[in-house]
Amino acid sequence: MSKLTHIDGDGAAHMVDVGDKADSVREARAEGRIAMKMELLEAIKANAMKKGDVLATARIAGIMAAKKTSDLIPLCHPLALTKIAVDFDFLEDGIRVRSLARLTGKTGVEMEALTACSVALLTIYDMSKAMQKDMVIRDIRLVSKTGGKSGDWTAG
Repeated sequence: MSKLTHIDGDGAAHMVDVGDKADSVREARAEGRIAMKMELLEAIKANAMKKGDVLATARIAGIMAAKKTSDLIPLCHPLALTKIAVDFDFLEDGIRVRSLARLTGKTGVEMEALTACSVALLTIYDMSKAMQKDMVIRDIRLVSKTGGKSGDWTAG
């Protein structure tokens, strides 16, 4: 990596021109966790929260956030995503959020997958904070990406 891709010759930030790149199917997966007390976890599982269905709301929020990533991250390209998925796994001490973003295009979707995961986790926090304010969001990371010039990658 000898050259910074988002800095021009004068040192100014700029959006990378991907116009000459070939279209390819690109997919990225991300995950993160939110730790909480058992009482709260059971209330979410039972869909017994006063604010409504926490996971359904978090799923929609994550999907919406992925579609708005370029509005949130300054140098991201606006993308025509073809698939966004947000799923949940119950853990002993909380919930894992898994997200997937996919498109056929000229640039990757890692930021969209990470944004979907992050906003879904924040939504779980927002809808649950009345019961527990000390929940901990952690371990948000890219799990895998496929497609593009750099090829496939999977976290170790």
